Amino acid sequence: MRSLTGTGLVVAALAATVAALLFPVWSYRDRVGTGAVDLTARSMATRYGPLSPLDRDFIDRVRLAGLWELPAGQQAQERGTTAAVRRAGEHLVTGHTTLDNHVRQVADQLGLDLPNQPNAQQRGWLTRLGAARGGAYDRAFANILRLAHGKVFTVVAQVRATSRNALVRSLADDANATVLDHIGVLEDTGLVDFDAIAEQTLTSAPPPTTRPTRARTPSEPTTSGTTSPSAPTTSGTTSHTVPTTSDTPSPSATYSLPPAATRPERSPEEK
Repeated sequence: MRSLTGTGLVVAALAATVAALLFPVWSYRDRVGTGAVDLTARSMATRYGPLSPLDRDFIDRVRLAGLWELPAGQQAQERGTTAAVRRAGEHLVTGHTTLDNHVRQVADQLGLDLPNQPNAQQRGWLTRLGAARGGAYDRAFANILRLAHGKVFTVVAQVRATSRNALVRSLADDANATVLDHIGVLEDTGLVDFDAIAEQTLTSAPPPTTRPTRARTPSEPTTSGTTSPSAPTTSGTTSHTVPTTSDTPSPSATYSLPPAATRPERSPEEK
């Protein structure tokens, strides 16, 4: 009798242990906002694979990067006081011209709207660069652009590692090569303050996603007035702190923006 009782207690203890181990797994899987359940629920089906909110945000970021970095590169080619700064500007123009063509093709194939103006933070960066001259301009250019590229680099890696959409992965490959090239030429200027970059990178919070989470239908406008950040808000009081004010004017007409993002109507066979 004692043997049976002891066996029963052991079995009961084992059952309780298994239940304790399984309950957290079960409760976590069914919790809103976690795991593959949430990812699938928030993704949009496309012929190229599911398009997640992170994918859509990344597409916007690539477009927004070109909208301010291409004018910044044009300005550096004209205003930079050293050959290294002018070379970095040339790389920005070349890289973002190609990358902007790619992102507009991707958006067209996925039926997505793209922003056509830099966001407030980016306009603030362009305004600060526009007001600088001489060596102060060279330092501001190298550090503002290097900070922004470092932040975007981490996003590119995350998207490339997790995206289930073939077009987005291809865009991430292109963006990765472009960002690495730009980081290299900016550091070659010898003006990057790595201590300030490290501090601002570690203390700044990631920007929110503010773009729509659905594709545009053919009857809707082909441009969007909504923009989202392409680089994070910075903090700190170092000599290279980047302004984040939204009360800043548009970029000077002296420096051109990439072509407006438009999507032509598609025939029934293409839809």
